[in-house]
Amino acid sequence: MPKSLLTSLLIVIVIVLADAEIHRKTFIIRVERDAKPSIFPTHKHWYESTLRSLSTTAIDGKLSDSTDVSSVIHTYETVFHGFSAKLSTSEAQKIESLSGIVAVIPEQVRHVHTTRSPEFLGLKTSDSAGLLKESDFGSDLVIGVIDTGIWPERKSFNDRELGPVPTKWKGQCVAGEDFPATSCNRKLIGARYFSDGYEATNGKMNETTEFRSPRDSDGHGTHTASIAAGRYVFPASTLGYARGIAAGMAPKARLAAYKVCWNAGCYDSDILAAFDVAVTDGVDVISLSVGGVVVPYYLDAIAIGAFGASDAGIFVSASAGNGGPGGLTVTNVAPWVTTVGAGNIDRDFPANIKLGNGKIISGVSVYGGPALAPHKLYPLIYAGSEGSDGYSSSLCLEGSLDPNIVRGKIVLCDRGINSRAAKGEVVKKAGGFGMILANGVFDGEGLVADCHVLPATSVGASAGEEIRKYITEMSKTKTPAMATIIFRGTRVNVQPAPVVTAFSARGPNPESPEILKPDVIAPGLNILAAWPDGVGPSGIPSDKRRTEFNILSGTSMACPHVSGLAALLKAAHPEWSPAAIRSALMTTAYTVDNRGETMLDESTGNSSTVMDYGAGHVHPQKAMNPGLIYDLSSYDYVDFLCNSNYTTKNIQLVTRKYTDCSRAKRAGHVGNLNYPSLSAVFQQYGKKKRSTHFIRTVTNVGESNSVYAVTIKPPEGLAVTVQPERLAFRRVGQKLNFLVRVQVREEKLAPGNSILKSGSIVWSDGKHNVTSPIVVTIQQPL
Repeated sequence: MPKSLLTSLLIVIVIVLADAEIHRKTFIIRVERDAKPSIFPTHKHWYESTLRSLSTTAIDGKLSDSTDVSSVIHTYETVFHGFSAKLSTSEAQKIESLSGIVAVIPEQVRHVHTTRSPEFLGLKTSDSAGLLKESDFGSDLVIGVIDTGIWPERKSFNDRELGPVPTKWKGQCVAGEDFPATSCNRKLIGARYFSDGYEATNGKMNETTEFRSPRDSDGHGTHTASIAAGRYVFPASTLGYARGIAAGMAPKARLAAYKVCWNAGCYDSDILAAFDVAVTDGVDVISLSVGGVVVPYYLDAIAIGAFGASDAGIFVSASAGNGGPGGLTVTNVAPWVTTVGAGNIDRDFPANIKLGNGKIISGVSVYGGPALAPHKLYPLIYAGSEGSDGYSSSLCLEGSLDPNIVRGKIVLCDRGINSRAAKGEVVKKAGGFGMILANGVFDGEGLVADCHVLPATSVGASAGEEIRKYITEMSKTKTPAMATIIFRGTRVNVQPAPVVTAFSARGPNPESPEILKPDVIAPGLNILAAWPDGVGPSGIPSDKRRTEFNILSGTSMACPHVSGLAALLKAAHPEWSPAAIRSALMTTAYTVDNRGETMLDESTGNSSTVMDYGAGHVHPQKAMNPGLIYDLSSYDYVDFLCNSNYTTKNIQLVTRKYTDCSRAKRAGHVGNLNYPSLSAVFQQYGKKKRSTHFIRTVTNVGESNSVYAVTIKPPEGLAVTVQPERLAFRRVGQKLNFLVRVQVREEKLAPGNSILKSGSIVWSDGKHNVTSPIVVTIQQPL
């Protein structure tokens, strides 16, 4: 190789390496609370001085001009002690080596997990007694919603007949673009926005498409906030569907909106800042319908922020994620977070397809525009058979459909890649008269109703295959396939309900298999709630329709149901800890539907399992009076982390507590966390029999002089014993222990395979049934 070429190549390599070295991304830095040198007036001054002292890799012996770019993005004081900043890899390594620095965590980007439901849950305003009445509808409790912001003018957020703002409240209504400080009232008592982390990665936001303020330009945050605590609004509907009264779970609870999600996602540094401020502001409940990939808790900003909130006595509920129906998809799995999956309610929106052969196929839709002509059939085509690129056209991606082929027809599109509503826009732009949206095999039979921009309906995987088969058969006879869509409006008292939705993320817990997740499920399919003015109901920019309410689906919708219920329970029982509230929701949850049979899995039509629903579907009225609770303190979670083999440093990073794990490890194993569910994992290594035990402590919150007897429903083929079999409580508040032993026999399994078995133990005093699922996973090592 010529010397000049070699020299040029080396220069290029050096420059590329240098560019890679000075490329910065956001890190979150945990700092020891007492490490600040006394010469600095504030921690922020110290952090900024530390950043200025850093130097990047030199190029030709000179420092890069970008060495002065690093600046503090956020400082954290409450749930976390430290700051966030943009750093190169070498700068992050240098900071981590400094005295007083506990750890440096790379930032993750999260995404949102996107009302007849109060009545379905048994919350009726007319009840003279019950959870709503007992809690005064949650009137002095504050729910902090960490999401995309809020549209404050919606009727769901009016403060009519609400008392003064609770005196404990220290929050603010931060003014910003199109959001004066007067946007808050006695209902929406706080609003803030956190964009520094987002802009540190993406540059200055485009203020023509999103608001530099707490105002919601997406709709997700407005929707979730009104599910948790929306006021009673009548009449309410979306494009004529789901007419009736709209109400949140805790209609009088106060709301504080913390906007952390923007067009490009929700950034950890901003999420942690929202947790930090929300705790200082004085919220009682934090609702988080946001998630990302599961990582160890010491690398998870949501888990760290949620621990700090829980440590301050704040209940944190988070969505399980929409990665179902596959296993190991559940997110937000920390045991100090209540993780919520999604079920349906007994209402749907049928929009059926009539084929040219007379066959009727069930579908769902909330399309609200002009219907197709009655008694007329339209030509029907499968998009995947008509485009030049079969894959793109099958999914009805932008630009994939030929208007000459599509015009005047109903088009069958497959789910995937682009949004469901966007597919309808593609069909409409190509001249199509209607759309049928078919699930893929992975989606199964789960259906979600959407506010389509043209006459459209959604069908399950098997129905989609049937329609494709019909189109193929008709093409062989040279006769056009024909169809129409018949919109049936709103149907109530549907059976079966609840059903675990196909999209709801499933266990087992990828980080801590000994902790069953999700904890519970709540309504999350086709939920009516408030919607902003600036966004069409389909969420597509070209959709100029405006509606005060919208129907959305996702575990994002299920999570605020539980947030609102937690506020009601906290109002009725101010002395209850976050763990006590979760325990009440879990031990009173149910697993049978309105036919009296085991809840179904929407994706398969078969019975669902504990990995789908956790303890079951929430039952608010029973949760108010659970009889017994499984309580937990922050130090119990520290012991759990010790028994999970976390290092002392990593435990300090999550909990802000110094710990000696020797006591925790003497006390037992990771499954001994006093959790309301019991989960064990067995590896088969030749032994014919294996066993484990669980130690649990229950607190009497029912009546004095009550005696509970245990009923054991062991997992099939397993031996389960409980000692003692009776618990006699003399007084309210008394704690008693019991021991559960589980013995398993060897199972014939192929290497790498596993089997799941579940059962339950139920403590009953004749008035209360306190139910805990038992889950055993037996694995055959490779």
